[in-house]
Amino acid sequence: MLYTLLCYNKEDVVWSWTKEEDDAVMNRLSVVHERLTREGKLGPSLRLLPTTAATTLRGKDMVIDGPFAETKEQLLGFYVIDVENLDAALDVARQLNAANPTSVYEIRPIALYVPEARPTAPKEMVRAY
Repeated sequence: MLYTLLCYNKEDVVWSWTKEEDDAVMNRLSVVHERLTREGKLGPSLRLLPTTAATTLRGKDMVIDGPFAETKEQLLGFYVIDVENLDAALDVARQLNAANPTSVYEIRPIALYVPEARPTAPKEMVRAY
């Protein structure tokens, strides 16, 4: 089953980290990434740029500079993982949280829209409702 793990954090805190602090977090996360890659469970994993780089489209023609969220925590990145079930997805989220304890991880099952090239990846669209 495919799940996406959405990583939320306080953007002003994360982007204020020194290079050394950021490198330390990324090094801890890479331990989890490398293991998931070896196990064939890690799909795309992205780190989003700050919300100040965002553009929002509302409706047909309204384009707004900046973020649309009005929360204390912003979506900073996400993982796509291929695991057996929700319990396994929660286990991965706990490992990522241990590496970056100030983040919050939202776990959602996803439907595959565009198949990708992993040998174990589903070849057809997957629907999870």
